[in-house]
Amino acid sequence: MALRPVMKPKIVKKKLKRFKRHQCDRYDRVKPSWRKPHGIDSRVRRRFKGQIRMVNIGYGSNKKTRHMLPDGFRKFLVHNVKELEILMMSNKVYCAEIARTVSSRKRKLIVERAAQLAIKVTNPNAKLRSEENE
Repeated sequence: MALRPVMKPKIVKKKLKRFKRHQCDRYDRVKPSWRKPHGIDSRVRRRFKGQIRMVNIGYGSNKKTRHMLPDGFRKFLVHNVKELEILMMSNKVYCAEIARTVSSRKRKLIVERAAQLAIKVTNPNAKLRSEENE
C-alpha cells in the first residue's frame, strides 16, 4: 500500500518559467541566473512594456503549498538511520530523501528502517546495483 499525505491541496504556480537575467541571450559572459538590473536607463528596471519580467514578491507561492512535492509530501534530507527516526510521528507530512553522500551499504539500512516506520523515501533505488553476485 502506497503512503498518502494527510492533505493534498492543489498546488498553484504563478509562473512556471524561470526568471532569466536581462541580455543573457545576447552575451555568453552574462549567465541566465537572475540578477536585478541597476542601470539608470535600464528598460527592464523601469518596467517598460514588452521587456522581460522582473522578480517580485507577487510571484511567491501559497504558504501552505510552498516546498510541497506534487504528491503532497514535503522533503526531509536524511543522512543516517537516526535522522529517519525524527520523521516517525510526521510520516504523513514529510517524506525522506537520502542524501547523495550516503553509501549504498547505509542506504539499504535506511530504506529498510523507513519501511518499518511507514516513511516514504523519494530515492530508494539510488546507488543500488542489481544483486547479480549473490
